[in-house]
Amino acid sequence: MKTEINRRSVLLGGAGVLAGCSTTGGSTTSSSTSLVGPSDPAVRRVESSRRGTGREQRVSLTAVAARQDLGAGLRAATWTFDGRTAGTPVRMRAGDTLVAAVSNRLPGGSSTSIHWHGVALRNDMDGVAGVTQAAVPSGGDFTYRFIAPDPGTYFFHPHVGVQLDRGLYAPLIVEDPKEPLAYGAEWVVLLDDWIDGVNGTPDDVFAEVRQGMAGSSTKYMLMGATSKLLGGDAGDVSYPYHLVNGGVAADPDVFTAKPGERVRLRMINAGSDTAYRVALSGHRLTITHTDGFPVEPVQVDTVLIGMGERYDVLVTLGDGIFPLVALAEGKDQTGMALVRSGSGRRPATTFRPPELAGSVLQAGLMKAAEQVRLTQAQPDVTHQLKLTGGMDKYDWSVDGQRFDMENPTASPLLIREGQRVRLDFVNETEMWHPMHLHGHTFQIGEAGPRKDTAIVLPRKTLSVVFDADNPGQWLLHCHNTYHGEAGMMALVAYQA
Repeated sequence: MKTEINRRSVLLGGAGVLAGCSTTGGSTTSSSTSLVGPSDPAVRRVESSRRGTGREQRVSLTAVAARQDLGAGLRAATWTFDGRTAGTPVRMRAGDTLVAAVSNRLPGGSSTSIHWHGVALRNDMDGVAGVTQAAVPSGGDFTYRFIAPDPGTYFFHPHVGVQLDRGLYAPLIVEDPKEPLAYGAEWVVLLDDWIDGVNGTPDDVFAEVRQGMAGSSTKYMLMGATSKLLGGDAGDVSYPYHLVNGGVAADPDVFTAKPGERVRLRMINAGSDTAYRVALSGHRLTITHTDGFPVEPVQVDTVLIGMGERYDVLVTLGDGIFPLVALAEGKDQTGMALVRSGSGRRPATTFRPPELAGSVLQAGLMKAAEQVRLTQAQPDVTHQLKLTGGMDKYDWSVDGQRFDMENPTASPLLIREGQRVRLDFVNETEMWHPMHLHGHTFQIGEAGPRKDTAIVLPRKTLSVVFDADNPGQWLLHCHNTYHGEAGMMALVAYQA
């Protein structure tokens, strides 16, 4: 049955401790169903067919424990890449090969991995420990090597347990060698909700929230946070701080430019439980891209960004000091950074620009740019995914079944290479979920934006389509870190 998209149902602006595994060769779900394995010839064939430049971008990333200065005298014991929270952006050009040498020097025997969020890369480099690779053990090393085929704004983070809610993340910017946009400067804006090393760890948080409403402690669980934009419950976790580029509002990051200069902002939500409504005081924002792919430009006052989503916007700066404010949607807290293009006074940390109450875009009102819009075609296969569970038992799941990382191919969503695939997300819960598909971008509706992460509102249905052109085994999950860890995941698997 065809499900029509309700324009009000999706807003644009808006995992288990993973075991090590062997991923050589194909795998099976039964004696009659053979799956394409992460290192199968089909994966290598597609990688070799990508239009590579022959250039390599080499980086070294060391996962370590470090005490981080979050500003205003606040220091947090956390885990980072190379000792820096909101890590150094990795930049490359579309078609280049990224060669990332990862060294795991985390304490306590902790394993890790890196997932290259949003990139349509080869399956064995996707970084999902327990599915596409064995986790990198403490003291061990692993080198990721893949072509990044599409320009855009991406980021990278671990895919082991709740490690994303530490400081292990950084932007990945894939530049377009034929960049069509005209702008004079660029600013990467990385958003995050922060608790690690302040009054607990993400593992402490998950240990509490997984007990559900029957748990005796409410140290970390958030009660009563609601948002009309998100359709009700806004989040599960109470965070003491919200960061912009690794800093608290009391000690904001400052971007310096010239008055009248046109600036591209690449905004990334690396948070684990928080959607952000973002506005730049005194300015309107022209949205040009979402999740790396271009859209027909549209002006808004503020952008709502769910966890895992990215938005590129253009803005022409006035003369002065302008706060960029990230309102934690439904949580009544803010993060802040500053744009300085002239003289002026720094605003109070509690300042909220009027633009936050202005126009915010809905998915049904945004269109993919013509050059990336999928051709209309009937789906060859349709999978309905019921998003189930709730806060009472903290049993977040798909179709009432928590994903089993010990046996990830037990009940996959089967597809074949070359098919047009439709996914119907049916949210049966009282909370919103940012659903993320690895290795592909889908299109919302017949002409909506191309995305890899999209908000599904409570009691609503969202239908998306994509072309099955990247063989392998791909995770599909809620990018609320704690929902995913509780079991709201599925596996999209290509049949051999």
